[in-house]
Amino acid sequence: MGSEGYLINQFICQRANHRYDEWGGSYENRMRFPLELVKAVRARVGRDFIIIFRLSMLDLVEQGSTHDEVVQLAQQLEQVGVTLLNTGIGWHEARIPTIATQVPRAAFAWVTAQVKASVSIPLITCNRINTPQVAEAILSAGQADMVSMARPFLADAYFVQKASENRADDINTCIGCNQGCLDHVFVGQRATCLVNPQACYETELRLTPVATSRKLAVVGGGPAGMATAVAAAERGFAVTLFEKNAELGGQFNLAMQIPGKEEFKETIRYFTRRLEQTGVTVKLEQAADVALLTDFDDVVIATGVAPRMPPIEGIEHPKVVDYQTLIREKRELGMKVAIVGAGGIGVDVATMLTEPSEQRLEDWLKDWGIDQRVEYAGGLYPFESYISDRQVWLMQRKPGSVGKGPGKTTGWIHKKVLEKRGVELLGGVSYDRIDDQGLHITMEGQKRVLEVDHVVICAGQTSVDTLSAALRAKQINVHVIGGADVAGEVDAKRVIRQGVELAARL
Repeated sequence: MGSEGYLINQFICQRANHRYDEWGGSYENRMRFPLELVKAVRARVGRDFIIIFRLSMLDLVEQGSTHDEVVQLAQQLEQVGVTLLNTGIGWHEARIPTIATQVPRAAFAWVTAQVKASVSIPLITCNRINTPQVAEAILSAGQADMVSMARPFLADAYFVQKASENRADDINTCIGCNQGCLDHVFVGQRATCLVNPQACYETELRLTPVATSRKLAVVGGGPAGMATAVAAAERGFAVTLFEKNAELGGQFNLAMQIPGKEEFKETIRYFTRRLEQTGVTVKLEQAADVALLTDFDDVVIATGVAPRMPPIEGIEHPKVVDYQTLIREKRELGMKVAIVGAGGIGVDVATMLTEPSEQRLEDWLKDWGIDQRVEYAGGLYPFESYISDRQVWLMQRKPGSVGKGPGKTTGWIHKKVLEKRGVELLGGVSYDRIDDQGLHITMEGQKRVLEVDHVVICAGQTSVDTLSAALRAKQINVHVIGGADVAGEVDAKRVIRQGVELAARL
């Protein structure tokens, strides 16, 4: 493991290696540690044993290795007996995203390709390779000899089998969210997967066939409803899914419109496919009522959430719009926008309003200061980020740091993007009123007017459940899940798991 800023990588780079003996100073000395390690391992295991060395090909930190140094070490590693070189991208301390969903697919395959031209042993590339098509494109282009994946196998344990059988459409695609895997690992929790809650729970969360099939209605076709319907159908229930809108997906239809969250459409695709394969009857544009549900043995309410409108004077003003309406109807906003609420949704809206749309890979790399020309140490070059022409204020009532809601491994990325775009983050805000002049606020006892064109409300959600009480009154078995059960911050990991666990218990 000679990458990601671990011990071997630290010996290689001037950033960490400050020694003055034979293990530090010149690059020849700094290479000594990894080379001696490989020699010792090769001597013990023999020449027929495979040794894979993960080489940091792009440190993405100041005083990291230059491209020439990386190539020199790669060639030396080949000479001392390494069988395969795997690609490492970025130290953990790097302030550049390398694996999160905001990173374009196969964003760093070009790094592997540049090193591959200088050695004769096979090279492996990695990072944001989440579909067979992406992997095949890399191999066909000759950028690498092999691809490495990890999180995609949590999302779908049968990834390799499905790919080998040309069933790519059947794969539950990793969306790069990190919420169930890395976010868990870094706080000492069991790794799992947002889109596949059975990952690492295979012996506990089991979908065993039912002895007698029963009729199950699922009301709501968002992530919770789709996951429940699929899991129940896999067990043998006769499932009917009701969705009042013309398409499935619920909140994911909004999420996938946020720059950097386009992957969320893959989850909708996968569950839609599974609904077809498991024989679930899907009724779109069908708002369920009590009369429609009385013939079912069990009813699952997964009707989601609605935006919470806070009691601010002037909340009905024409310049006010809630986040769902903004995204769903693709509203055009002015060049000065205030966002009320700095949770995950508020951060997403701020991103949507300030990010350039449809960045090419080259634009994304340039925006983060990544040196494709390999002229700078660590792969970083001086740059100026794109600053949005739109002026945006992102605010919260709670004092202190703004935008801390998102996950441990991705929250810093969201915040850095907003800072790069020039979004003003305000904490400890009291909202006084909204009028033609704009949004009137109080901060630290000082009155202030934000003369904005629009105010976007992202102040939490309320549960939508108009059916469960009436169904219970008719002695119908009712189960409320997802946002309809607990609104709070939108949490796809929780609602999908809740749906699958319910289906396993029925």
